[in-house]
Amino acid sequence: MSTPSAPLDAGLIASLRGLDRNGRLLFELRTLRMFGYGFLAVILVLYLDALGLDALTIGAILTLTLVGDTLISLWLTTNADRIGRRRVLIAGSLLMVVAGLVFALTSWPPLLILAATIGVISPTGNEVGPFLAIEQAALSEAIQGTRRTSTFAWYNLVGYAATATGALLAGIVSQALLDRGLAAADAYRAIVIGYALIGLAMALGCRRLGDAIEAPSPGEDLPADGIRRRFGLGRSKGVVLRLSALFSIDAFAGGFIPMSLMAYWFHLRFGVEPAVLGAIFFGSNLLAAVSALSAARIAARIGLINTMVFSHIPSNLLLIAIPLMPTLPLAVGVLLLRFSLSQMDVPTRQSYVMAVVDPDERSAAAGVTGIARTTGAAISPALSAVLISNGGLAALPFYLAGGLKIVYDLLLYREFRSVRPPEERDVG
Repeated sequence: MSTPSAPLDAGLIASLRGLDRNGRLLFELRTLRMFGYGFLAVILVLYLDALGLDALTIGAILTLTLVGDTLISLWLTTNADRIGRRRVLIAGSLLMVVAGLVFALTSWPPLLILAATIGVISPTGNEVGPFLAIEQAALSEAIQGTRRTSTFAWYNLVGYAATATGALLAGIVSQALLDRGLAAADAYRAIVIGYALIGLAMALGCRRLGDAIEAPSPGEDLPADGIRRRFGLGRSKGVVLRLSALFSIDAFAGGFIPMSLMAYWFHLRFGVEPAVLGAIFFGSNLLAAVSALSAARIAARIGLINTMVFSHIPSNLLLIAIPLMPTLPLAVGVLLLRFSLSQMDVPTRQSYVMAVVDPDERSAAAGVTGIARTTGAAISPALSAVLISNGGLAALPFYLAGGLKIVYDLLLYREFRSVRPPEERDVG
């Protein structure tokens, strides 16, 4: 299934140049949103700690942030094709505003927990909310199948670059405010307010999207069984539910060490200040951006599933190695090496899901698989926040995350190596 490098490079470039107005606007909104996620994630746990919350409460807030996102996004994404994709994107943006404002205005745990549950906040720096599922479905319908992985690679590249820039700027701004004598909570609160403003800008930007992003009409009426009525899935429900079960394992593992808790670990273990934390995660997310684009080239040669599995296993071994490093430079070096591999599975996973489901079920499929990931990731932060704050157990979240992710990789390969997307069947 090899493909000559010249046509592949042309395909990578063509997939970006071939975007229409809506496609370009979706890329712009993705950039703005991921900047906001990176901007907040690097200081989120530091902010909650500065408010005087204990590790157990912080873990509960992080968990309920993802639990609430699971419930709200499940309803929004599985109904997006019926009530309108643009309306759902606007609603998700406004939930970012609500969460940011409440987090900025109160330190009372019940209100923070409520805002975490109903709002949209990313403790991981990765996608949350209904956005990803809808954007994947809209982009998949606007491009050829052979260019889908390349387009998703660019889509993830701009997201990682934006997350990196947001993390860097958050570190610089908060450090500057701390150096001016502001209390830690006030310095970090400025970042939280900025996040709310980004959500407002997102809502205004979503209003500019055209009608072409809306879902096509299904080709035929299908029996309205319970799954289809509730989740918008018909013929694709079997493969989607199997993928969702596996993706939830991967996300549960990743939830042990999201970016906010990893930043907190570096702060506790090595005394790293916010500006340096921002620089560390700026570099790591830039490497993730490059790895996302490399994934399209590799997948064209060895296939989507092979790329997902055989790039992910080495990155997870590196994740296990991070807490074993005795010095900050070595720990950062292993972290950066890990990020150069760890995100190759993201555009390939997204492309694979879009390839193996019916076009009129793409929003629902992306939504259900995304919600499965969020559900898995929602459980583990409550455990790892307590472990990381305990010096003797601080390395355990790294070991659990890396080990479980390897289990996921092996199960995915066993279950889906023979289920090939149409473009790979056409070649081979």
